[in-house]
Amino acid sequence: MDTAQATQLIETFENSARRFETSWGDGRMVWRKWGEGRPVVLLHGGAGSWMHWIRNLGALSARQEVWVPDMPGFGDSDVPFEGKVDADGLAPLVRDGIRELLGDRRFALVGFSFGSLVATAIAAEPPAALDRLVLVSASALGLFQGPAPLQPLRGVTDPEERRRIVRFNLNAMMLHDPSTIDDLAILVQKKSAPRDRIKNRQLARTDYLVRTAPSWTRPAYGIWGRQDYAYRDQFPRLQEVVSGLGLREAAYIDGGHWLPFENPEQFNPLLQRMLDAAD
Repeated sequence: MDTAQATQLIETFENSARRFETSWGDGRMVWRKWGEGRPVVLLHGGAGSWMHWIRNLGALSARQEVWVPDMPGFGDSDVPFEGKVDADGLAPLVRDGIRELLGDRRFALVGFSFGSLVATAIAAEPPAALDRLVLVSASALGLFQGPAPLQPLRGVTDPEERRRIVRFNLNAMMLHDPSTIDDLAILVQKKSAPRDRIKNRQLARTDYLVRTAPSWTRPAYGIWGRQDYAYRDQFPRLQEVVSGLGLREAAYIDGGHWLPFENPEQFNPLLQRMLDAAD
């Protein structure tokens, strides 16, 4: 996919979405909605926005009502608490937004990466209407092995060099297969990452998910990539820790950290099956 096609795809989804806003104090959170039917809420990852789900929205919205916020401090949404907050601090704002938009309608909650930690915190004190939880590329499992070896963009002005660095960083942290780093991946990163204003997040480096899982009262599922940079060198240990979370199902498919983008052919039907599973 070239840049023109990538731009057109993003614009098509942007223009076809219904846009909503919820608020806290003086702040506002922007939501987008596609499709009709059972509600599912998708939470993006760090340095992301609604566009983290760009390769999943079409398939999911063909079957149900899909709600995607730019979480507070990301994308089009305002920054909460001067940006000094982590996933557990964002969770009440997202939970309140869901209640405002969906009322007592039952919904599924799906979180990717940083969004999975926000979803984890919401599930610990769930709205009555929460039906199920799906975690994608979830961290905070007590397995942190250090940051990915990223190259800095600060001070780089040459467009081609900036593009090379973005490709390198996506391959180092987000996408395992270099052939999947197309113009769409680069454009989503370029549009989303500069608008991440929630800095110094630390929760992903802890065992927060392991400690929180026993408090979940709703069915929970998980999906991880076999080549995720965070776990590929300790994959058996990942499986061991995940087996203790009490999930209804834990699935492992080929791909890196940004699994919904890298392998939508496997991810989309797998997620749909988890959303459709009986309670």
